Amino acid sequence: MYVSATRWPRLTAVPGNVLALGAVSLVTDVSSEMVTAVLPMYLVLSLGLSPLAFGLIDGLYFGVTALVRLAGAHAADRWQRRKLVAVAGYAISAACRIGLLAAGGSVAALGAVVAADRAGKGLRTGPRDALISLSASPGGLGQAFGVHRAMDTAGAFLGPLVAFGLLAATGAAYDAVFVTSFCVAVAGVLLMILYVRDRREPLAGERVSVLRVARQAPLSRLCAVASVLGLVTVSDAFVYLLLQKRLSLAPELFPLLPLGTAGAYLLLAVPLGRLADRVGRFAVFLGGHAALLVLYGLLALPAAGGWLLAAALAALGVFYAATDGVLMAAAGPLVPARLRTSGLAVVQTGQAVGRLLSSVVFGALWTGVGAEPGLAVMGGGVAVCAVAAWFVLPRGERGVG
Repeated sequence: MYVSATRWPRLTAVPGNVLALGAVSLVTDVSSEMVTAVLPMYLVLSLGLSPLAFGLIDGLYFGVTALVRLAGAHAADRWQRRKLVAVAGYAISAACRIGLLAAGGSVAALGAVVAADRAGKGLRTGPRDALISLSASPGGLGQAFGVHRAMDTAGAFLGPLVAFGLLAATGAAYDAVFVTSFCVAVAGVLLMILYVRDRREPLAGERVSVLRVARQAPLSRLCAVASVLGLVTVSDAFVYLLLQKRLSLAPELFPLLPLGTAGAYLLLAVPLGRLADRVGRFAVFLGGHAALLVLYGLLALPAAGGWLLAAALAALGVFYAATDGVLMAAAGPLVPARLRTSGLAVVQTGQAVGRLLSSVVFGALWTGVGAEPGLAVMGGGVAVCAVAAWFVLPRGERGVG
């Protein structure tokens, strides 16, 4: 079910369309991570939200995508207009940067803007990943997604730096961050329109059905695994809040925490993608969850200085490098090309629902019993689910790339 690579693919073989999509994601992530880097600090430290209340809003980052992802994927496959649907998603998210200005300090309004932003992400992610999958050779999907995710992460690395610089230069004026973020997001939309080529497959008159795609046994098993593991994955925002609390970091340093994660992800996305093509995508995906267990253990330790901060951020970066693009590379060959957007969206939606519930559950655990017991519960869940997942998928899906 996976295509084996007999030798390591060359980086020069990465298609131009993948590089163009990577450039779009790089610019867009500069915009989105500028906001993401400051939003937890703004909500929890400035507005005083409890961990549970923050967990509900943070859950919108994952949950709202589930409401529109499948519909967008269905439209993209039904009319074979993947680029058009992706452009609409990027444009909606760009408009939400201005929406943050209008929201002011209203938690309800901020929640609505976050929901709209995530709706835009839900629309664009499936078509974008389908275009990557359809633009690369089957044996080089891990590498293609690795290159794209590395470029995407370069934007994630730059975004917090820009936000930090703006806050320092303007005396913590969040409006400056939101306006700059909007301008950068518009540039990403223009890059998508001008340089990305659509990929269309003939449907031969057949009816497109997301439900029919979801019922395919190999894909449904992979979706179940991604969903359950998403349920026990603590969100980045909570990780950074825990580090800030554990190490008593100054609030103005908070936007810089994602840089450590992005740095590790940037360095490892391509090597781990190529490794997944060679030794098995699902094996690398599960291996990434071992790094997640290490992260939970580090977060439960008492404050121990800078080494704890560096190790925790590196572990989170390893987790994403081994799971994010690798999961899409694993799912792609399980779906016919004409239904690729819908198939990837099914897996992404399952994972998004799991992470929505994870944010609410961990927020409730932190509020009710404390962060350390909450981490123990989530860590136990990762260990049990990862071992079970290894036996859920048949040997052919556990094997080589």
